[in-house]
Amino acid sequence: MLDISTIIVSYNTAELLTACLKSVASRSDLSVEVIVVDNASQDDSAARVSRDFPWVKLITNEQNAGFARANNQALNVSSGEYVYFLNPDAVVQPGAFEAMMRFMASHTDVGLAGTRILNPDGSVQPSVERRYPGERRAQKDLRGLAGEIAWVLGASMIARRVMVEDLGGFDEGFFLYGEEQDLCLRIRKKGWKIGFIPDAAVVHWGGQSERNTSAADLWKKKFAAELLFYRKHYSRGSVLRIHRANVVQALWRIFSLRLTLPLCLDKEVSLDKLNKYRLALKTFHFWKVS
Repeated sequence: MLDISTIIVSYNTAELLTACLKSVASRSDLSVEVIVVDNASQDDSAARVSRDFPWVKLITNEQNAGFARANNQALNVSSGEYVYFLNPDAVVQPGAFEAMMRFMASHTDVGLAGTRILNPDGSVQPSVERRYPGERRAQKDLRGLAGEIAWVLGASMIARRVMVEDLGGFDEGFFLYGEEQDLCLRIRKKGWKIGFIPDAAVVHWGGQSERNTSAADLWKKKFAAELLFYRKHYSRGSVLRIHRANVVQALWRIFSLRLTLPLCLDKEVSLDKLNKYRLALKTFHFWKVS
């Protein structure tokens, strides 16, 4: 069995994907396979992989299947003891693979772990969360979970392949955003812990596949993932409390932003926030709590 199966889902990130694959190619002597799933990119991502990286297993989709489904496609053909989910806009730093293997071997109670993530300027990018969305109003639904870490950023995380397969992989109801939160919670519900590997690092540009997406469409996707997470994991009472809190917050933020807008030095930023909360109000106001 191979040590690690590295899975990369690509969508219009040709230049960054090239750098990502080069960083993976410079790995150690560990047995590592690399699987790239191209989600119908409009650039030459797939062609570059096929031409420049013949050792990569390439899966090409005729349409954008979403992040969760694409990862599952690669998972189904992977053979490593561990599965390393890596974003195409990330560059793996030297020694990361060895550090991940050491950590997972010595922390047998950890099912999935995130790595240290750096911004291009070398500063640390927040990647570890200890609370889930809406957790403040759904604490009864989250009692007895293993470990203290709630979830880690999906840009760079390693998991035990057998465990992920037993869970059925990613929930394909999540098209983009929220997948790692859902997966990490399901892992903890099975008694596994979520870990963090500070000795393994990647440089992450972030949001590159969505750089041409409008702010409104971006927030629609994020809100849709959030609502799905609530429905799936929380009781009706918790969902009702979250619903009310989001409506009240949106109303207050709209009121305060409109009040202060004439005094703002950067009106564009304030207008973006105002549009965000208008969309949030529309989303949560018409959300049917079942």
